[in-house]
Amino acid sequence: METRVVNVKGIPVGKGHPVVLIAGPCVIESEESAITHANRIKEIAEREGFPFIYKASFDKANRSSVDSYRGPGLARGIEILDRVRKETGVPVLSDVHTEDQIDMAAGILDILQIPAFLCRQTDLLLKAGKTGKPVNIKKGQFMSPFEMENVINKVRSAGNENIMLTERGTTFGYNMLINDFRSIVIMGELGTPVVYDATHSVQRPGGRGRSSGGDSQYVLPLSRAAVACGADALFLEVHEEPLKALSDGPNMVKLDSLGEILRQIKGIEKAVRQS
Repeated sequence: METRVVNVKGIPVGKGHPVVLIAGPCVIESEESAITHANRIKEIAEREGFPFIYKASFDKANRSSVDSYRGPGLARGIEILDRVRKETGVPVLSDVHTEDQIDMAAGILDILQIPAFLCRQTDLLLKAGKTGKPVNIKKGQFMSPFEMENVINKVRSAGNENIMLTERGTTFGYNMLINDFRSIVIMGELGTPVVYDATHSVQRPGGRGRSSGGDSQYVLPLSRAAVACGADALFLEVHEEPLKALSDGPNMVKLDSLGEILRQIKGIEKAVRQS
């Protein structure tokens, strides 16, 4: 099946187009933090030649502990993302967890993201699909890439062909994820652009008991492998000070190292296009 190109506010995502960077902190920590990260990542992405879509969650609904920081919530979070969108000019992406979040979120977001653990939720997928907005669906850690065809068809049944799939690792025993890079090829053959989520792929879910751990030192090699396998976009959670981040710090990329990662990815991308 020919892969469809999804247009995100003027940025084409798909075969034949440059690898797109989707990046930002795991969660919105404050309005100032959101604007600062968006501007700095935009500057780095432009310098290294990457189209850029900003990502941050307004609510992390699946944190390990009830005491963990979840974010500012829907109303305030969407307000902050709207400001990011207007001040930086970049498209914005965030997760939706329930059907009743979608109408407000779709009024601002350029991409609606379905979290991995909700990727089979039929009513959520249908409601997201009916907005007509691009929908990025993360493949569940419990799903094979072949099964994602059923997920795609749910959104398509709502009349929406603007679908992207994200590979983010597969559960391997307790507190461990692994990547099968065949997934990028297989999901691409389903007719959608494929995103590789490098930072969640190195996460150790629940690895710290009351929070997740992670192995951020593997983000770069896995990113290189994903782009070599044909990923259309690279998803990186980025933070100025990952160890002080309010969510997912152990698996996030330090902002100061982003440029070097993108330079190496650009080299892989050029090599793949010449092969």
